[in-house]
Amino acid sequence: MYNEKIALTTQDILNKDFKIDARGYRPQEVDKFLDMVIADYTEFTTIIKKQESEIRALTEDNIKLKQEYHKLRSRLEAAGEDRENPVNNVDLLRRISQLEKIVFGKNQ
Repeated sequence: MYNEKIALTTQDILNKDFKIDARGYRPQEVDKFLDMVIADYTEFTTIIKKQESEIRALTEDNIKLKQEYHKLRSRLEAAGEDRENPVNNVDLLRRISQLEKIVFGKNQ
């Protein structure tokens, strides 16, 4: 993801050799500084990989939650359609009475 924008790797920094002039930098100071840069690069790489892993996990969770949302939404809409034709207690009692007549053969 970020690899296209990064010009140097930790190995590039570690293997870099500088030419020494008569008035050049102290090699120990350059090496010490480059060691700090390498440590930072390593830490940044670790952080980036960890965050990319978290992003993948969160994306998967998000997909699952969206699917669950759509299922619940469709159930809610289906339940809403049932509300348009509500069944009240009187209707239930009538149905039970009719079933009793059929099952038990009661004539009233």
